[in-house]
Amino acid sequence: MVGSLNKVTLIGNIGADPEIRKTQDGREIANFNLATSDTWKDKTTGAKKERTEWHRVVVFSEPLVGVIKSYIKKGTKLYIEGSLQTRKWTDNNNQERYTTEVVLQNYSGTIIILDSRQAPGANVDTYANKQERARDIEQHTTELEDLDDAVPF
Repeated sequence: MVGSLNKVTLIGNIGADPEIRKTQDGREIANFNLATSDTWKDKTTGAKKERTEWHRVVVFSEPLVGVIKSYIKKGTKLYIEGSLQTRKWTDNNNQERYTTEVVLQNYSGTIIILDSRQAPGANVDTYANKQERARDIEQHTTELEDLDDAVPF
């Protein structure tokens, strides 16, 4: 039984071209904003209403960053799965700030390009990524089995 779950699923459009930057150890990270919108009809006026939410997305998975660099640009419609993370930082005025982001890690992130004008079959939960995930699960399973031998009851 799982004690908790941190999973976010969004479908929306990219607000601007993704930003690609490098960490100190040379790994690439992608950042972009994803817009999701709700529309409804106002009961009193009958007018169509719309509300847009902006979600900050950070991608650490190298295979996903590669696809983002090649196929994703402003306006691209995406399906993404990741987890929420809030980080604390200090601004230039020494004020503590908080940012909540949708984070796609190496083994827990999915991006599917929904635009038909993008690359065909651009579901980027790639074969290589699935192989890496399977190896990681197998390694952790083996570690857990080894733990069973050490438990005294």
